[in-house]
Amino acid sequence: MGGVDDRSAGGPAGPGGGAPPFGWLTTKADPLFAWARKWSLFQYDFVTACCAMEFMSTMCAHWDMARFGAEIPRWSPRQADVLWVVGTIVHRQGPPLKRIYDQMCEPKWVVAFGTCASVGGFYDNYSTVQGIDKIIPCDIYIPGCPPRPEQVLDGLMLLQEKIGRGELSRWQEEQQKKAAAAKLAG
Repeated sequence: MGGVDDRSAGGPAGPGGGAPPFGWLTTKADPLFAWARKWSLFQYDFVTACCAMEFMSTMCAHWDMARFGAEIPRWSPRQADVLWVVGTIVHRQGPPLKRIYDQMCEPKWVVAFGTCASVGGFYDNYSTVQGIDKIIPCDIYIPGCPPRPEQVLDGLMLLQEKIGRGELSRWQEEQQKKAAAAKLAG
């Protein structure tokens, strides 16, 4: 009547009684989603200063950002998942930048383009924000004044690697820390 069945619990045994022949069907969906996110970045450009010319050159045929799946800029933050902050940010631009960031859907990533967006650049005065991470969390910093297109593509590839590994954005990490602190407190 019955005995020990040597087939795996996942379905009928494959050739030789081992794992099912279609084991790839039962893998997790997370790596697939990470791969799709990695190659379909919808960007929103917050461009304020002279770095814009170098940023625009990465879209041209010689550098071709389209081969990385990040070609078409979105004109609404609700359609974007990558925010490129390009150029100098003054304190007066902080609230609109924060509002744009808050309107983006999850998961969302931020790239600081140039020295001014990263650390305030050579504008060490009362009106310039000394790095956008004072306003919003930033994932990738691209140095330079202005950065060369090669640096921009390197930054984009770093972001893609981060997304492909399934790492959380800085915003998601902050949300998890807040939730853990709230759970401990209450």
